[in-house]
Amino acid sequence: MSKQSYRVCFCFKRRFKLTEAEAPEEIKTLFDRYSENGIMSVDQLHRFMLEVQGEDKATKEEAEAVMESLKHLHIFHRRGLSLQLFFRYLFADINSPLSPSPKMVMQVQHDMSAPLSHYFIYTGHNSYLSGNQLSSACSDVPIIEALQRGVRVIELDMWPNSSKDDVHILHGRTLTTPVELIKCLRSIKEHAFVASEYPVILTLEDHLTPDLQAKVAEMVTKTFGDVLFSPGSECLEEFPSPESLKRRIIISTKPPKEYLESTSIKEKDPGSQNVKDSSEEETWGKEVHDFKDKLEAFDKNDLEEGEHQDEEDHDEGDHKLQHNAATEYKHLIGIQAAKRKGGIKQWLYADPGKVRRLSLREEVLEKAVLSHGMEIIRFTQRNLLRVYPKATRFDSSNYNPLIGWMHGAQMVAFNMQGHGKSLWLMQGMFRANGGCGYVKKPDILLHVGAHNEVFDPKKNLPVKKTLKVKVYMGEGWYLDFPHTHFDIYSPPDFYTRVGIAGVPADSVMKKTKAIEDNWIPTWDEEFVFPLTVPELALLRIEVHEYDISEKDDFGGQTCLPVSELRTGIRAVPLYNWKGEKYKSVKLLMRFEFV
Repeated sequence: MSKQSYRVCFCFKRRFKLTEAEAPEEIKTLFDRYSENGIMSVDQLHRFMLEVQGEDKATKEEAEAVMESLKHLHIFHRRGLSLQLFFRYLFADINSPLSPSPKMVMQVQHDMSAPLSHYFIYTGHNSYLSGNQLSSACSDVPIIEALQRGVRVIELDMWPNSSKDDVHILHGRTLTTPVELIKCLRSIKEHAFVASEYPVILTLEDHLTPDLQAKVAEMVTKTFGDVLFSPGSECLEEFPSPESLKRRIIISTKPPKEYLESTSIKEKDPGSQNVKDSSEEETWGKEVHDFKDKLEAFDKNDLEEGEHQDEEDHDEGDHKLQHNAATEYKHLIGIQAAKRKGGIKQWLYADPGKVRRLSLREEVLEKAVLSHGMEIIRFTQRNLLRVYPKATRFDSSNYNPLIGWMHGAQMVAFNMQGHGKSLWLMQGMFRANGGCGYVKKPDILLHVGAHNEVFDPKKNLPVKKTLKVKVYMGEGWYLDFPHTHFDIYSPPDFYTRVGIAGVPADSVMKKTKAIEDNWIPTWDEEFVFPLTVPELALLRIEVHEYDISEKDDFGGQTCLPVSELRTGIRAVPLYNWKGEKYKSVKLLMRFEFV
């Protein structure tokens, strides 16, 4: 390969040879074991897939298909795979860490016939915002992008326009520029089922007069037609299944009478809270462990007597406007949102005769799980819980989604434009189940014991499964980045961070040594992760470039659901800070469960 030059001073240059990627010693040993005279036949590749890769259902025809997929390479040998070609197969897209591989058609693997409350659902917050929460433009473009990525819950905040004769979507009482509701509805109809056939839920925050509610009803009915799900009753006794709601759009908001009855107590002054959201992104590894300590300073009385409003609760003036709301508007609502009067115990009351959706701000949930964690899990076994970011996240940052997930919250609502480590976890969770936007909750969150006991995330449980992760090497940065991107004086010094995000007992982060001056680093390091609740565990992988004088540079990341990891040696594609896949950057890793 070519040489790269780095200028050290005006009159001196350093040159580094960019070598070809070479198979690690363990890969060479495996090739020798499954080949003969330097060539791996179809039968030998099939045996490798069964014995090393753990693909116990792999057929000889699939091994032949692997061979066929490599024929375009100029190093292909008609009798089978050479070491070099075997190495390229291991780094190929077809050898993905998740099933199915990226180029295959989406394959849903979970049972989709249970009620909606049995699933985590890919959920957006303020889905129309293109940037920050205070001054960015409102548009249908972020909604389209979210739907194309598989997001299944879209939030729209509805306000009267300046002349009070039409409906705009915007973040109220801010400088965000509005977009027309009808434009958003038409874009949703066009793109709702591009990435997934499973239902799209529209959560509406309603600030409208009765005549505008009637106009919304007309717009929604004409736009969506038969695609709109209308249960036809006051309230559902049980939620339908995602399977029964394929290619349907569901409206979720409070019925007009709920606005009239809801509390008028104002939300606490957001200015009293510390704005540390961006720094939370930088110290992600500590969030799960430390959130309990962080909450000890909060007043426990905050959870009583309705101290916190829902996003969908408004002042008394708004309530009065809802009194005679149009019947047509009420009939649009497929999933009713409601919060009972009083404190957390009343909010979490599970009516055996009907189901509903409850919304809580992130910090309210964090406080509630300390004293009412079991009640939250019981509530979410039949009802829907939506968690949304606190008001001080002006920069559209996000919070730790695992606090909601480990307590059964189905709709952990995120600012999809708020890039960072929290969103990586969200993206990782919904890579599961073929990326369809619905992930079946583990049985531990749905089970009720003989004495009405349920799962306790804080309880110390025995190790259920141990994951062994080996990081062999990485490549592709030299193709996707300018040669001075990481360091103007020399090639990069890459290291990899590997860890688990899950229940507090399982959450940990480890790292490899840094490999100096090498675009194709080989680490050959193994890590062991004992898991007490593997069903809720996500494997976090990050690559950074070590910088002795400044902050380390970012070199890629991914997050993978442990429950769907394919064992064996796999090519792990990395993504940029925004969650966009790099064209070439991958790690070669091995996964084993013991």
